[in-house]
Amino acid sequence: MKHHLVLLLHLLAATIWVGGHLILLLRYVPKAIKTKKLDEISFFRKNFEPVGIPSLIVLLITGIIMSYDFGVSNDQWFSFQNPIEKVISIKLLLLIFSIMMAISAVKFIFPKLRDKPTILLYLLITVVTLIAVTMVVLGSLIRIGGL
Repeated sequence: MKHHLVLLLHLLAATIWVGGHLILLLRYVPKAIKTKKLDEISFFRKNFEPVGIPSLIVLLITGIIMSYDFGVSNDQWFSFQNPIEKVISIKLLLLIFSIMMAISAVKFIFPKLRDKPTILLYLLITVVTLIAVTMVVLGSLIRIGGL
């Protein structure tokens, strides 16, 4: 029962995280490209972060709990020894990469934009969204035994 509750929390948080990124990519980025202004993306970012960041934290915590539920403790992460551990390790690598991209965006990309979005910003948003969707697909593979 505990595992099911943790899974539900994980899925709800993933819905917020991935859904938010899909909305950003499919709704707000096209508007920013059309208007050549950051207003839409800044508006989305300001409104999504208070919900998105907590959902990311919930994803991390519930993901770690479920990892242990599946018998994959932190000393087995990144060893790629069994199908479930492969999925968990790849998801962790994608998470680390996403966090690195977010930090670089906040520290280096956003400060230089001066209200004019660049192709680098669109590429970053696209990659982070694709990573989020990939993580959902990988998570679904746990149900059939992993990779």
